[in-house]
Amino acid sequence: MKSLSLEVGNIRVRYHDTGKDLPVLVLLHGIGGSLELWQYQLTSLSPYFRVIALDLPNHGLSDIGEKAFDVVEYADFMWAFLDKLAISKVHLAGNSMGGAICIHMSASQPDRVDKMVLLNAATLGRQTPLPFRLMSLPVIGKLLARPNKVAVDQQINSIFLHTNALSDEVKLIIHRNVMRDGAQKAFLRTLNKMVSWTGQKKSLCQLSLERLKSTSCSVYFVHGRQDAVLPYQHSKNAHQNTPGSELVILENCGHTPQIEMPIEVNDLFLRFLK
Repeated sequence: MKSLSLEVGNIRVRYHDTGKDLPVLVLLHGIGGSLELWQYQLTSLSPYFRVIALDLPNHGLSDIGEKAFDVVEYADFMWAFLDKLAISKVHLAGNSMGGAICIHMSASQPDRVDKMVLLNAATLGRQTPLPFRLMSLPVIGKLLARPNKVAVDQQINSIFLHTNALSDEVKLIIHRNVMRDGAQKAFLRTLNKMVSWTGQKKSLCQLSLERLKSTSCSVYFVHGRQDAVLPYQHSKNAHQNTPGSELVILENCGHTPQIEMPIEVNDLFLRFLK
């Protein structure tokens, strides 16, 4: 599938769009990720949806700039992106930070969101692994986030449970994302918008949970039980406080269900969204 590009507010982003006159499904990756982490959904779900995935600003092959976005600012950017494509109504799905962005997109323009799937979503609880908290510290963060093989391995080992089952293609994509000039500095700027030494920022978690509690769209929580980045209890607790929501805990799965268990995740998408 050919990559497309679009300029939104002087930021050029790379995206994939399966086209067709079908309900629109927008897929948002997590921090440090890129649209390739949705590769199995772009192909398998295209008969049923117009599937759109992009590299968020400062990620993948989109522009890297000095501006750091928090999840609320990313939500505003996404609506500007969709306005450029003349898309009014969408289903939203996000993994990790992408899930948090979906929450704020739905809150800011509720009439435009039909259903929302949150996979191992961030900002649902404060608990955060020690390496992420250490990276929020100025000097230590720069040392830990240097673009090298250690940083690549650290990301792979964090977001996947069975690293030996990963395709070489996925490993190469993560290597590209980490090693791209300026990418790790951008990663730190984004991380510092979300995480402090004590964990995910309290004010951001409170805002996300408040918005879920009053959401008007249908919400589907999906979480890998063995997630080493964000505990599945975050989604469980958020589900209990989100009216009418559903929850699926995936066994033997880590932080990136759409790559680790694509068949099961695609079935969940179809069951919930259709």
